[in-house]
Amino acid sequence: MPNVQLANNLRYLRKQHHMTQDDVSKILNISRQAYSNYETSSRTPDLDTLICLANYYHITLDELAFNSLEGESMSSGKLRESTVPYTLISDKKTGNSIYLTEEELELILKFRTLSPENKQIITGFLRSNPNAAID
Repeated sequence: MPNVQLANNLRYLRKQHHMTQDDVSKILNISRQAYSNYETSSRTPDLDTLICLANYYHITLDELAFNSLEGESMSSGKLRESTVPYTLISDKKTGNSIYLTEEELELILKFRTLSPENKQIITGFLRSNPNAAID
């Protein structure tokens, strides 16, 4: 039996992220036609594909497959922001997932290219700022 809610959610999420079917199909490494079949309920994605999509959109599998997402931009306790793309990383110390905005990711990548002296200046500033938590 086709999951119409899943198809609606896939279409809604893609449009909220200003993506084309071709864009999403490239992320999934499938043809545009195969992805189009998911949005029309002609075919159902396999579990690996569903997990990839849920991770990409920062939602749970239950939300992707069963909940109506239309009209939502944030959910309680979870990041779900359609206008700001987030990148998922893992904290090596705790193993917890951390979501970074594109700006935060850009700053980290720029920090890595700094000279040791400039890195020391930046970390010294952050450590002296009572609102910044760095260990």
